[in-house]
Amino acid sequence: MSHLIELRTRLIRSMIAVGVILVVLLPFSNKLYTLLALPMLRALPSGGHMIATEVTTPFFVPMKVAMMAAFLLALPYVLYQAWAFIAPGLYGHEKRLVLPLVVSSTILFYTGMAFAYFVVFPVIFGFISAAAPDGVAVMTDIDKYLGFVLTMFIAFGVTFEVPVAVVVLVRLGVVTVDFLREIRRYVIVGAFVIGAIFTPPDVVSQSLLAVPLCLLYELGILVASRWKPKLSE
Repeated sequence: MSHLIELRTRLIRSMIAVGVILVVLLPFSNKLYTLLALPMLRALPSGGHMIATEVTTPFFVPMKVAMMAAFLLALPYVLYQAWAFIAPGLYGHEKRLVLPLVVSSTILFYTGMAFAYFVVFPVIFGFISAAAPDGVAVMTDIDKYLGFVLTMFIAFGVTFEVPVAVVVLVRLGVVTVDFLREIRRYVIVGAFVIGAIFTPPDVVSQSLLAVPLCLLYELGILVASRWKPKLSE
């Protein structure tokens, strides 16, 4: 019962942190959406704009963006609460492993989202705008745009977690570094398949997801080979 009470306390603290940041961000929700839509707006022809096809969309979509931004800003504190809850039940060497992985996974997820926003989105939206037939005006619905952006953020955020996943698998003894090197060719093929699923059907967009995935896989192997589990652990 004491563990459940502590878990509830940690969850409440996390929700309060997200709620406080959300209250601060709500007055700027429209500006946050404009910032999120900037890559698309820049790719549209002169005079192009986005549209809202539902009555309540102009109100709820910026609010969703504010909620997403609040959660991302509170993520370090939320992860700290999770860490504080499980830390008492871990051995010393497990604590030394978990904390660096939590910090690195958070940074890598942020990096993946930044890579999608600053590098991938301009390429994708530029391709979509240029591929439109003559006489067709590209006017994306703001709710569908948000859904597409969230999917891309998650895809690239998870992709940038590959080094952490590789290190964890090696440290837990599930796989070996030699095995990871042997399946390298299959990982490369799988990376381009994933790129084809989550990005528009052009080689450049697919490569922007597949190439970083392959490089991060190699980075994970490099780190795992220098941080192998000790027999005493």
